[in-house]
Amino acid sequence: MAKNKEGFNPRKYMEMAIEIMNLSIQEPRQDKVSPKVGAVLITPDGKEETAFRGELRHGDHAEFTLLERKNRSNSLDGSLLFATLEPCAPGARKHPKLGCAERIVNARIKKVWIGIEDPDPSVDRKGIKYLIDNGVEVELFDADLQKQIREANKQFIQEAEERAKKAKEETEASVLSTKEKIEIRADLEDLSIVHLESFIKSAKLNVELNTSKFHKILTYLGVLVLTDKGYVPTGMGLLLFGERPQLMYQNSLIRATFKTKGRGENIETIDGPLILQPDKIQSWYEPLIGKQIDRTNSERKVIYDYPLVVLREAIINAIVHRDYDIEGAPIYFEINDDAIIIKSPGKPIEPLTIEQIKRFNAPSLSRNPKIMYVFDQMKLVEHRGLGFSTIRDLPQNNNLPLPIVTYDAPYIVFTFPRSEEGLKNVSPNKILSELNQEELIGYEFVKLIFTLKRRDYEEKFGFDTKKAERHLNKMLDLGLIVRKGSGPSTHYELNSL
Repeated sequence: MAKNKEGFNPRKYMEMAIEIMNLSIQEPRQDKVSPKVGAVLITPDGKEETAFRGELRHGDHAEFTLLERKNRSNSLDGSLLFATLEPCAPGARKHPKLGCAERIVNARIKKVWIGIEDPDPSVDRKGIKYLIDNGVEVELFDADLQKQIREANKQFIQEAEERAKKAKEETEASVLSTKEKIEIRADLEDLSIVHLESFIKSAKLNVELNTSKFHKILTYLGVLVLTDKGYVPTGMGLLLFGERPQLMYQNSLIRATFKTKGRGENIETIDGPLILQPDKIQSWYEPLIGKQIDRTNSERKVIYDYPLVVLREAIINAIVHRDYDIEGAPIYFEINDDAIIIKSPGKPIEPLTIEQIKRFNAPSLSRNPKIMYVFDQMKLVEHRGLGFSTIRDLPQNNNLPLPIVTYDAPYIVFTFPRSEEGLKNVSPNKILSELNQEELIGYEFVKLIFTLKRRDYEEKFGFDTKKAERHLNKMLDLGLIVRKGSGPSTHYELNSL
């Protein structure tokens, strides 16, 4: 099989798919922009074939062109597929047309690499879910390549998000969370008029509250469902805009704790709708983070001991991407002398892995696309992927260690050491206490890039060869890194302890 060949490099085909994507042909219509999509097929015998949107006929999807027009009579069992856009889910196309995800399953494709999710929040990740549920392995493109795809499809994505604000008569049957379903215990009075009006304004919906058009838009966004008794909120609607969502979903809150030597303990519960929780938790922790006044310039500047932008990104990430179906599991937020700890319920969503998250290079993928969409429209989140970028820059921009990421069921735990000494105290790897300050900073660099040569280490810190070798040999002796290759190809890799 192609994937078992020596030196098979998935990134090569990701880049090939992006190159093919840029050949996509715009449909002859003026009302909307077509997405640019490229696909690469690799059959078990190693044959490579490509397709782009509109290649053989206007509007034909790249996957359809590749599977149905170019390979209809060929067996594709066990083949690999690279596609720059999430294949459309079942029901996304008018009957009797099949979604591309269905065609992939029917073709018995073994594994699919996907560039970015569908930008429409009503179908985002449902094509991926369908593939996984039907036994197809799924991985995502590298984060930097995702950025290229989004940039090439900037106008399409913007228009897709705008279309999400318009009413549709039908909704998708597939759900990613039970909270997308109707909440039978709730009615419209459980939603906050103030919060809904704020969303209408931020999202520029240009509709009046409680009008027919307003109800249809919220139905399409998954906030309401039309029943024989009228419009009723979904669980997502209550979580986002409810007056008191914790009356029904007791776990949809943040348990915050501050405990340091000499300053006692402060415990707070952050509740209310999700759209208010980021500001409420920041109002709580901001006075508790140490700060100094910088008077080196004409205007004095407050400098916090830990960058607030990183904490805000991390807590919003926890709110948006946590698993709300896990009963009795709130978000935990703790500040102590050594570290700031955030526990978010839910294991990594397929196809993301804990190892990708540990390296802060995980591709962008949302567990709760509808929550993500509302947060984006209300300017509560930055661009996709920016959160991990902010975290990766902690050593360089703030002289702070990278956070430690673990999975302690049912929580993904982010532990942000507040200093190099704090890192030694909170790290489960007690070997780190054997490193001096300079060596510890060097180890943080290795963690960040995962694989490097001695020359990379020398150039990063301005060390001579002897000093760089001394640092790397000590990490080798402690089992923190491993040496690979020989001669000019010798390099070092982080050891997954």
